[in-house]
Amino acid sequence: MTEERLHIGFIGLGLIGGSIAKSLRRFHPDCVLYAYTRTASTLEAAAREGVINVCCTRQDARFSECDYIFLCAPVEENISYLAWLKDIIRPGCIVTDVGSVKGEIHQAVLELEMDGCFIGGHPMAGSEKTGYASSTDFLLENAYYILTPGGQVAVPGLSAFMELIASLGAIPMALTCQEHDYITAAVSHLPHIIASTLVNAIHKMDTPEEYMKLIAAGGFRDITRIASSSPVMWQQICLENREMISRVLDEYIRLLVQARCWVDNGDSDELYRMFSDSRDYRDSLPDSSKGMLQKEYTLYCDIYDEAGGIATIATLLAMNNINIKNIGIVHNREFEEGVLRIEFYEEDALKKSDKVLRERNYRVHIRS
Repeated sequence: MTEERLHIGFIGLGLIGGSIAKSLRRFHPDCVLYAYTRTASTLEAAAREGVINVCCTRQDARFSECDYIFLCAPVEENISYLAWLKDIIRPGCIVTDVGSVKGEIHQAVLELEMDGCFIGGHPMAGSEKTGYASSTDFLLENAYYILTPGGQVAVPGLSAFMELIASLGAIPMALTCQEHDYITAAVSHLPHIIASTLVNAIHKMDTPEEYMKLIAAGGFRDITRIASSSPVMWQQICLENREMISRVLDEYIRLLVQARCWVDNGDSDELYRMFSDSRDYRDSLPDSSKGMLQKEYTLYCDIYDEAGGIATIATLLAMNNINIKNIGIVHNREFEEGVLRIEFYEEDALKKSDKVLRERNYRVHIRS
């Protein structure tokens, strides 16, 4: 990276846009940041905090001064800005986005003949919280940041942008837009569809007394956690990535039918192989960086069923300045260790809690 003062623009300043801006301010304190967002109070807050230098209007000519422009609004809104940007950006400026589906915007880029200045982007980071108020200057750290450069982007320009992303603590990875949409369809979009349909299946099959709902906990809650995500967001993702999602659904449905045949035929060898192969592959997954599905920071603790047991632990953690995301008794422990399940927002809080509780002679279990 050169030490030249960077001028960087943002259109949209929510969780991702705000986090990128805050990371830039942290790692490149001399950069000049321009931003426009529909919510005036958000722009005012970003300026007041010293994150943004220049508050812009919707189609502000000052964006022409930028070296990079991040499109951080919904996909359709990002696309709507492209034609205007084409006419005002200076030579050498790179336009990028942060959308989770790349095909649609790359098609628009091709039609506008902007594939020499556009690099698609998708930071593999997020939170169940949304908006600028939830953004942080560390959200991108150790997270994969997928880049999908247009076919005419010069190698030096791509290299410089990858260096910029790496300087924020993220891990840049270049793919084609087709590769990106296929991979994310498999490891992100398909799991959300599976989780939602599994929850709906249990809902449909439940007894009038709702015993399934009562007993469902532990493993069921873990594998269906992402079904609590935004219905609007996932509706849009499914519509934007229909071809690739349909492709991976075909393969998954084939595997389900195959599993049903093995169950129907009592094929013990194939059933064992299915569970063994999935265990081995799952155990080989890297745990050192943020993936498409955000990692949970959860521990299980053995406690006696007595008055004040949970309150004692909650107080102990609070006294050590540990913030708890969720806490509750595990009623179905068929596949669980520990009576009390405690979930945290960050890995550091999990590690600190583990130490604090063990020092007080609690039995603690952390699932890998």
